[in-house]
Amino acid sequence: MSGTDAEADESVDADSDGSRWDPIRMSGRWSFHLKAHLTVLAIVVVSEYIGTKTYPLGPGEVVILPMLYAVVFGMLLGYRVLGAYVDQLRAAIPKEVSEISSPLIVVALMPLGVKYGTLVAPNFYDIIGAGPAFLLQELGNLGTIFLALPLALLLGLNREAIGAAVSIAREPTLGIITDLYGPDSPEGIGVLGTYLTGTFLGTLFFGILGGIAPITGLHPRAIAMACGMGSGSMMTACAGSLATATTAIPDDEILAFAATSNLLTGLTGVYVVLFVGVPLINKLYDVLNPIIGRN
Repeated sequence: MSGTDAEADESVDADSDGSRWDPIRMSGRWSFHLKAHLTVLAIVVVSEYIGTKTYPLGPGEVVILPMLYAVVFGMLLGYRVLGAYVDQLRAAIPKEVSEISSPLIVVALMPLGVKYGTLVAPNFYDIIGAGPAFLLQELGNLGTIFLALPLALLLGLNREAIGAAVSIAREPTLGIITDLYGPDSPEGIGVLGTYLTGTFLGTLFFGILGGIAPITGLHPRAIAMACGMGSGSMMTACAGSLATATTAIPDDEILAFAATSNLLTGLTGVYVVLFVGVPLINKLYDVLNPIIGRN
């Protein structure tokens, strides 16, 4: 980028309003948008060229979708990963490209949400038939407390364990914990750590888990509902892998169940974490910390 362009961008940045969508404004940032879209196009072409890979694992299989390659390539090309060591790469994909890409993910997921919405109606009666399971599925998220809290205490966490283990820590949980305890509290630091870990690795984990989950013998509809527990990208990776790994039910039905689960989790998850999860993990912390805590 020329020095004139850089000065123009800096002058526009000085007028930044600091809003969530400010990084994707077009004025004075055409070169960064062009680099961002060309980078995404290159990642998509390479990922689709590699294609879907399946590896047998017992009665199931590990499914690696092009989406997972794209996640890895996107992380590696960031200015804080390979860009921190390769000057030419950092010049081609600067920090501003990463700043533009983050809010654009939300925009890119909107058409996907519309597509999933169109899949719900054809499977409407099957979804209604599973109604109680959808309403109660959020209680399964509480299992995270019993599994993750003892492990966090054994690893040496203190009150950070409460924020880190209260759920899988997506946006609603992040908001609840930071509102209750404050963003700089140990609980706030813990939930932020789990949230960031999920943001970086959650899609990869959910994608692999969706392919091997049929090994458990659970019905594909139940696994599809479990796919909806995370963010939109996690759900897509998990449901896509599951649809590739199983032929027991149609692909559209798997995606419809996952999308409905994701929607209901967003609605009921707030209340379950606030009124059940937080009191439960505080009680359990008081019991377990004197026994297995390391501090």
